[in-house]
Amino acid sequence: MIIVTGAAGFIASCLVSKLNQEGYKDLVLVDDFSNPEKNKNFEGKTFSKKIDREEFIPWLEENHQLVQFIFHIGARTDTTEFDTNIFDKLNLNYTKSIWNLCVKHGLPLVYASSAATYGLGEFGYDDNHDVVNKLKPLNPYGDSKNDFDKWALAQEKQPYFWAGLKFFNVYGPNEYHKGRMASVIFHAYNQIKQTGAMKLFESHNPNYKNGEQLRDFVYVKDVVNVCLFLLEHRKNSGLYNLGSGKARTFLDLVNNTFKALEKEPQISFVPTPEDIRDKYQYFTEANMQKLKSIGYNKPFYTLEEGVEDYVKNYLVGGKYY
Repeated sequence: MIIVTGAAGFIASCLVSKLNQEGYKDLVLVDDFSNPEKNKNFEGKTFSKKIDREEFIPWLEENHQLVQFIFHIGARTDTTEFDTNIFDKLNLNYTKSIWNLCVKHGLPLVYASSAATYGLGEFGYDDNHDVVNKLKPLNPYGDSKNDFDKWALAQEKQPYFWAGLKFFNVYGPNEYHKGRMASVIFHAYNQIKQTGAMKLFESHNPNYKNGEQLRDFVYVKDVVNVCLFLLEHRKNSGLYNLGSGKARTFLDLVNNTFKALEKEPQISFVPTPEDIRDKYQYFTEANMQKLKSIGYNKPFYTLEEGVEDYVKNYLVGGKYY
């Protein structure tokens, strides 16, 4: 039995699909299942049981002997939320409870950290444990993820195998429900369909031209491939970056979205909102050597390949993975 938390969400529902494809059917899905729009993400997938996230901790204490592996992907991911109590409850303390039960009952754990822990990148983007205590995230969401990473590394008792995955800019199918927190590709697709054009943020940094701000965009199918690798690997515990390893511009991303839709690019620029301007990242790029060093050798989707697959095989038909 494999647990997947956040199972109605974007990344975790894609993981459920990938597990099904690989023959894993005895899955327990954990989430707040009150949003019918999100619940479409796991329609048609095979699983054994659904458990509300509020009931999961006592359920795990009682049923741990049935559990083989835990993917704790569920989290509050809204970077515009500033109520730290929400993050303390859902991201920090909830994850501590799962960790402690994994220690107590000898269960392996993969959990979702975030590249938001790196802040403006003052200390680079290396998944080196020595740098974790120095990092300065830009919002309470990033703080909550880094606070847990720091706590995990400080624990004398750890699960026999654990991995914290620092997700970079993940995009791909099953993010229909995410609203403003969906990927730029999702928003570009919808803006282009509605208006024939796309607006991007201007650069307010003299080192970057408009649209040439750089991000590490990683396709969700690569993310779930890495999760599957760790399920089968179960050694070399620690924090791992999960990006493509290659920073690309927003212009690259949007031009490829136009191309996938077979339309001529029409791109304009608007000022970055002042409330996020001083916290805006102009460059992120995952150093992926650590994951490769433990044996992960699958090639990652290029931005061109990922955008084409996402647009043509999912967005155009409103399909799910």
